[in-house]
Amino acid sequence: MSSRILLVEDEADLALTLSDLLASEGYMVEKAADGFASLAQTTSRHYDLLLLDWMQQKKTGIDICR
Repeated sequence: MSSRILLVEDEADLALTLSDLLASEGYMVEKAADGFASLAQTTSRHYDLLLLDWMQQKKTGIDICR
């Protein structure tokens, strides 16, 4: 079973690049465009790893961790 990763990145090109790279290594990657969307996803699903954009406009990676 591969690990499930939630990638939180507000820059679409970077999110696609990172997602493709991780998927090519066998990870199951889901994306969220901002911190609010990521919080909604984490309440309904389990992830083995959250990759958070540190600086976002709506909610920072630090806010999500709290």
